Amino acid sequence: MLQLSGISASYGLIPAISDISIRVEEGEFIAVLGANGAGKTTLLKVIAGIQGHDAGTIRFLDQSIDRVSVKDRIKAGIGAIPEGRQLFADMSVRENLILGAYPRLGIFPHGAIADSLERIFATFPRLREREAQMAGSLSGGEAQMVAIGRALMSNPRLLLCDEPSLGLAPKLVRDMLGVLSTLRDTGTTILLADQNAHASLRLADRGYVLDSGRLIAEGTGAALLADERLQAAYLGAL
Repeated sequence: MLQLSGISASYGLIPAISDISIRVEEGEFIAVLGANGAGKTTLLKVIAGIQGHDAGTIRFLDQSIDRVSVKDRIKAGIGAIPEGRQLFADMSVRENLILGAYPRLGIFPHGAIADSLERIFATFPRLREREAQMAGSLSGGEAQMVAIGRALMSNPRLLLCDEPSLGLAPKLVRDMLGVLSTLRDTGTTILLADQNAHASLRLADRGYVLDSGRLIAEGTGAALLADERLQAAYLGAL
């Protein structure tokens, strides 16, 4: 589904990621791990088209998307949950959700947006209760539900998730990861970048570990969890 080959990106003269090659097969749950500054967010921004890349190629569904805009990547089936949620605080929950469908207006059949909203409310019943509430007044967990729901409004085939557990209580982290796992089980491919390495790897089919912008390890979720060298150096103690 997604193939990155030799991707490098920088911010001005400062390298951010170097020579990254990864693949994501349809229906997989892939974890991208590493400490702060490892390059996880930059990698997801490059895939989404928010950040340009200096070298390498990106293919999605057997098509090059190196020069494809963010909007057209969304139309092609790439959705994203950004770090920090980035909701519009002075807009309602419903309005924030509907914004997620805008890049695909004209593609959806009649009534599809209403159907998508109903699916989001079925997944997150609390959002139905908060539908008219301003997003800026939501709790952290509720705001993350809106961020996930907004990304799902475009019916993505691949969902990029950047630090979705950031700032959430442990129970909410489990609930959020459970939702992502269910999405994978119902047909959405997941690429998750998160510092919560152990919880992510327990759900992931495969994982990639970044350090200082470089790929230093890859393998199944179980194999990475069992690697004592990685545990000590990059993933933290169990």
